[in-house]
Amino acid sequence: MSWWGTLLGGTLGYMFGGPLGALLGAALGRNFDRGLRITDQHGAFDSGQQERVQAAFFATTFSVMGHIAKADGRVTADEITAARNIMNRMQLDAQQRAAAIRLFNEGKQDGFPLHEVIMQFRHECMRRRNLAQMFLEIQIATAMADGHVHASEKRILFTIGEQLGFNRSDIEHLFSLSSGTRPAPGKQRQSLSKAYEILGINKSASDVEVKKAYRRLMSQHHPDKLIAKGLPEEMIKFATEKTQEIKAAYEQVKESRQSA
Repeated sequence: MSWWGTLLGGTLGYMFGGPLGALLGAALGRNFDRGLRITDQHGAFDSGQQERVQAAFFATTFSVMGHIAKADGRVTADEITAARNIMNRMQLDAQQRAAAIRLFNEGKQDGFPLHEVIMQFRHECMRRRNLAQMFLEIQIATAMADGHVHASEKRILFTIGEQLGFNRSDIEHLFSLSSGTRPAPGKQRQSLSKAYEILGINKSASDVEVKKAYRRLMSQHHPDKLIAKGLPEEMIKFATEKTQEIKAAYEQVKESRQSA
């Protein structure tokens, strides 16, 4: 949680300008732009610095979450519950939770600069694809939490994905990854076709291709690798859950092939 303490202390806030600086300032009641001009003169901070990336990830996650929730014209009780569940899973403390709620509300405002926010987020992350993918997966999972994704929400999610450098097939696969790999109550596992879908391959794939897809997905979601790239530690549970679900899908496919 070092990034949070540094942000509250004021030092990290001086690294930011642009829409993310404005969002963080609104969430914490600070003015970060003044400090940015001072530090920029000395070139003290660079995009890609880990604590800066972690703060950018946090601010972008919750503000964009609010924007997507408002995409169909109103924020439903299910969407609010989904956002609260995300905060609970992250085990945010009282201050972080209050900041997350303010960011969510900022995202709901008319005129929210989505394009500028996503472009600055991409710049801050130095195009770290796995980190951008985890961000997009969190947004998709939140949008799907009520079991339905409104057309306007899906349109925004695809726009965000494309701005982050993903093609449409990549984004479709992320919807598969985020559609819930845990089996329904009373079932021990999801369908075999769902397991293949999670791995992003079809049933005609060779065993070598299956293993390659599995290893690629595990590498993309490895918690330690994502933390090293700038994922806030509070969000580590998402990455851990993804690796567990990917592994379960792989084991199911492997078992089905061994018994065939």
